[in-house]
Parts: sequence; structure tokens; C-alpha cells
Amino acid sequence: MATTTPTEPTHEVDLAITGMTCASCSARVEKKLNRLDGVEASVNLATEKAKVRFAAPMTVEQIMATVEKTGYGASVIGGHGSDGHDDHADHNHMEDVAPVDVLKRRALIAAALTVPVVVLAMVPGMAFPANPWLQLALTTPVVLWAAWPFHRAAAINARHLASTMDTLVSIGVSAAYLYSLVVVLTGQAGHGGMDSHGAGHLYFETSAVITTFLLIGRWMEARAKKQGKSALETLLTLGAKDVAVLRDGREHRIPIEQLTTGEEFVVRPGEKIATDGVVVDGASAVDASMMTGEPVPVDVRPGDEVVGGTVNAHGRLVVRATAVGAETTLAGMARLVEEAQTGKAPVQRLADRVSAVFVPVVLVIALLTFAGWWLSTGSFTRALTVAITVLIIACPCALGLATPTALLVGTGRGAELGVLIKGPQILEDTRRVNTALIDKTGTVTTGEMTLHSIVTDGRLGEDAALTAAAAVESGSEHPIARAITDAAAERGITLPTTRDFTALTGSGARATIVGSSTEQEVTVGRADLFDTVPDRLRPTESAVPGTTIYLGWDSVARAALTVTDTVRGTSAHAIGALADLGLTAYLLTGDNARAAQAVAREVGIPTDRVIADVRPEDKYAVVERLQREGKVVAMVGDGVNDAAALAQADLGLAMGSGTDVAMDSADIVLMRTDLAAVPTAIGLSRATLRTIKQNLGWAFLYNSLGIPLAAAGMLNPMIAGGAMALSSVLVVTNSLRLRRFGRD
Repeated sequence: MATTTPTEPTHEVDLAITGMTCASCSARVEKKLNRLDGVEASVNLATEKAKVRFAAPMTVEQIMATVEKTGYGASVIGGHGSDGHDDHADHNHMEDVAPVDVLKRRALIAAALTVPVVVLAMVPGMAFPANPWLQLALTTPVVLWAAWPFHRAAAINARHLASTMDTLVSIGVSAAYLYSLVVVLTGQAGHGGMDSHGAGHLYFETSAVITTFLLIGRWMEARAKKQGKSALETLLTLGAKDVAVLRDGREHRIPIEQLTTGEEFVVRPGEKIATDGVVVDGASAVDASMMTGEPVPVDVRPGDEVVGGTVNAHGRLVVRATAVGAETTLAGMARLVEEAQTGKAPVQRLADRVSAVFVPVVLVIALLTFAGWWLSTGSFTRALTVAITVLIIACPCALGLATPTALLVGTGRGAELGVLIKGPQILEDTRRVNTALIDKTGTVTTGEMTLHSIVTDGRLGEDAALTAAAAVESGSEHPIARAITDAAAERGITLPTTRDFTALTGSGARATIVGSSTEQEVTVGRADLFDTVPDRLRPTESAVPGTTIYLGWDSVARAALTVTDTVRGTSAHAIGALADLGLTAYLLTGDNARAAQAVAREVGIPTDRVIADVRPEDKYAVVERLQREGKVVAMVGDGVNDAAALAQADLGLAMGSGTDVAMDSADIVLMRTDLAAVPTAIGLSRATLRTIKQNLGWAFLYNSLGIPLAAAGMLNPMIAGGAMALSSVLVVTNSLRLRRFGRD
């Protein structure tokens, strides 16, 4: 494979590839592209797309020209619009793309003509002078029109000195038809195409039945692939088409494409929220089930973030747009799903290598089989029959569809459940993980903290302590800071002015409070920020488990504020589900050991597997330590401070309520804030990988057994055609079982 040097700037382009019909086609396109200097390409048969990375001086035009020289069509897939749709041009060569309705029409017309051919050829008592001519008349449109896509693709590839599955089909169907045509035109056929010994000299029914079986197989295959894509298509259509934007105090209904970041728009009950934003007025409940899989609407109020594509259940909302177009959460989800579907799992590499050389090898086997049977039996017709059977049964359709169809359905089902798998290689990682390292706040717990108690030292009063703490924390977005500022607001406290705010990552915050005549630098945070913490302020054994932070100045703590968090109702069940999947759960937190152990006991994690008082920079080290102990680690987190650990872990899972940095670092993004999404993600990934292996196992077994049986003369061409079509349908149908994941 051609590679780029690290100093070369790389570009990416997605291409829609037309004309591919089998694994050999996709393998040829991929091979040709990867031979180009500075190009890395992955071509997916099921999605009919190529993802190409390239560096200058290579251009997109040169890449497309290479695809076209190989015998296929290529068009650039544009960026995602505001509704998530791809803006690529319509495919040319509709016959190449083989949409469901075109295949259906060809298959049904071919079947209507084939049935009487089979009756004329095989039903006793049908021998009469016009029989061969009727068979010829009925079979000719089947071979020349219905089978035209096979012949056309074979001819295109032949011009480029290449062969694909269509080559095998075209040669097999044409050989049977042309031999029979010669027999009829030379007057050698009997009344029913049978000689006095009952040996068939006409193979019209073979040509017709093979064509019909394969067309029906492709039709069913195309329908199944379309079903597999349905989840992504649903995702792409979630976006609103227009929006009621507020301009000069009045509503103006405009197309969604014209909305810009920072504008405010109105969302009425039952309407989709047009794009990602922050609620500035109104209160409601938002139904995000289509994006997250969570059936319960979420309450929102001013200051809460909302996601485009979700539905406003009731109440009028005014939302300020924070992201539009390709930057929205919906567009990002669609990109992740498409990228996962376009890529290839490591297990697919063997199938690709086999498919690339399979067709030429089969052509040689068929030729040798023909020669061997002719020489050994002296019967040209018997040798031709066996050779045609080898050609037909050898088609590697199932092999090419094994991986991409399972990926298509598995990642689509994941999108429905709010699980975004970033790439097919992730599936292999989920199989190996045996340890789950779970961040506590916002993952096991709700992350919605409330102030429980205030303990002061000396003459400092509770309200004064809360005022100072809230003034400092008003510059922070941390859940603990929000709990303190909310508590101050509930008590009607007016906060003093502050300056020189400094966030002490993972420890707390510091700011200077400006009074009427004095200024005082105040610190709020962990105990280790102070040289002195009076015993009175430290939590006692009987105190409610929670997170205690300290307020003070001049290196002395003056007050302790304890906030408590609520464990999610589904966390205990999720920990049990992870154990059922063979994963040992550890609780990781920057919180104190006492609060962490209380949460661990509530969800069923042994206290000896609690890792508490961990600074953000130490989370990475914890993952490393577990890996050195031989554990294969899955890390679950949601914050900026989890990003390094997520990247270091063998499998990183970011909760969708988390930050962009965390989600960028993760392998799987969970759009739900529910910890139960973690076993769902791992279970679905493993099920998808298992389905891929089942498909590949069947495909290899089918071809490995089918070719020797055909070469030995133990099959006839019609059975071979039916078996080949059935093998592809079986693989796609097996993949479609993933659509039921989580519903059983």
C-alpha cells in the first residue's frame, strides 16, 4: 500500500463508486487506488463508497480518473448539510447501481419467462416439434436483456484485462445459451431438446434459471442492504428543514441552511429543535429518543444545552444556536456512523486477499475441469455442463458481503441505541477487554450535585462562607461549583465582585474577592491546597458520604462545604451486566475514598476495586498500571480530565453528556448519559464481530465445498445458481439479525 510521509499534508475525500457488483470489484478498485503514489484507500462493497486519503501532488481528479480507468464510475460525496444529508451528485449508470426497483423488475420478468422454459424442458410429455424453438424464443430475452448487467460488467472488466464475479456468470450463462442455440439452428435438437437416450442437448433452462436465481438473489440482497442502511437514513432525516428565527423581535421562517451561529430561534411544542443550542427562554421537556435511545424526555430550562434533531415535547422554547451545519451533534453522529460503515475490520483482510485472486483461479479451474471431463468421457456436453456449474457456484458474493453487511446493520442499530462505534477495528478491541475502569461523577452518578452542609471554623458564619465560595466558583463550570452557586442563589445571596480567577485543574479554584474597602485572595478546593485544615472541618465517620471542599485564605482552611451526588438508578444493573460480559469493574474518581466507597457499595463494586483521590493527570497512569498488570482496559469517562485516559485505554468509551475532547479521544461515543449504555455498546460490538465471523465462516465453507462438488460432477448448473444466490441472501439475512439486538 502506498503511504504518505509524515511531513506531507494529507487530504481526505469520500467517493461514491458505481458499477461494483462483487468483492472482486471492490478489491480491484482498492488495489488500483493504493498503487497511486501517496494514496491510502478503503473501498466498501455494501455502502458502494471509497474513503481515500492522499497527499499532494495527487488530486481528486486523478483519483477519480483512476477509478474510471479501472472500469467503474466515481463521484465526490460532498460535506454534510445542515440536515445531515450528503450533497453528492446523483449516480449515473443506474443499471450499475442496481436499485431495488430495477432489480425487482428484471427478476420478475425473467422469472415469468423462465417458468415455461423449465416446463418445456423438463416436464414429461412436452416433446413436440416447436418445443426447442419456443425455449429459444423465451430464453433469448432472459439471456440478452435480464442478464445484461452481468454481460456489461464482464465486458467492461475484460477491456481492462480483469475478471470479476460477473465474468463467471456471463461466461456460464452465455456458454449454455450459445451451445443450445447452435444445436437448434443446426437441426440437431429433438422435439424436446432430448435425444433418444434422454441426455439433454439443450441448456436453455440452465441459462434462464441461473439468470433468474441470481437476479432474485441480488434483488433480495439489495432489499436487505437497504434495510441495513435504514437506521443511518433515519438519523440523516432527523434534522429540521426550516426554522423560526428571531430577527428584530419578530419571527421569520427560513430554510435551516440560512441559520447562523448565535442567532435565536423559536421551537414550539411538537417541533424539532433546528440545531444545537442553549435555551435562553422557556421551559419544556425534550424527547431525544431517536438520537440517544432513551425513552424518557429530559426537562430543560434557560441555560441548558439542547441538541438539533430532538423534539420539543411541550412548552415554547427560545434557543440560541451554538453550532450549525456540519458542526452539529447530528452531523457528527452521521459522520461517525458512515466512517465506521466504510471502514474494514481486521478480520476482513483475509477475505479481501482471497477475493482479489479468486476469479482468475476459478476460470482456470473451470477450464481444467472442462478439459478433464471431455478427455475422460468424450462428451462435450457433459464437460460443458460441469464447467458451467463450477463457474456459477464459485461466485464469491457471500465472501464480499460477509463483513460490510454486518457492519452496516450493526453500526446502524448502534445509532438507534445511541451507541456510535468509531471504526470497525474497534470491534476486535471489544472482544479482548476484561476490565472496565469507570469514572464516578457524571457516569455512575448523575453529576447533579447539591450542597448538603457547611461547617465553619472561628467566627466565620455559614452565609459568609457560602458567599465567598460561590463568588469564587461562579467562574467555574464544574458540577461542584454549580452546586455551590445554585445554593447561594436559592438563599438569595448577592455575590461580590471577583477578579483574577484561576482554575486549579483537578483541585479547585482561586480568585480575589473585591470588597468595599478590602481585597482578599480566596481559595476553594481540595484539602491539599491548604497548609492547615482544622480537625473541626474534616468529615467524621458519621457524616453523610459526599465530596468535601474547603474554603480559606492565607493557606488556612476556614470552612468545609460538603456536596452530595445521586447514583443513577440504572448503574447497579449496568455493573452487573458488565460482569455478565466478563468485565471486572473498577471505580475511578478524584473524590475522597469515603464518598467513593459509599457509591461503590451502592452499585455492587467491591471497595478494594475503588481508586479514589486521583488527580486528572493520574488517571492516565492508573490505566497504564492496570495494563502492565496484564489487564485489557476499557475506560469510561465524560470530562476533559478523562481524555488522556480514554486515549491510553485499549477501549475508550465517552458518555455523550461529556466534552468534545473526551469524545474525540474515545473509540465509542455513548449519546446516552446512562451507564447501561456501556454494556449495550460492548455487547453490540461483540455481536457484530460474531456475525462477521459467522458470515465469513459460511462463505469460506460454501466456496470450499461447492467448487470440488461441482468439479466432480455432483451438481448441475441450476442447483449451483440457486445455491450461489442463496449463499448471498443467507449472509445478508444473518447480518439483519443484528437489527433485533436489545429488543429480545
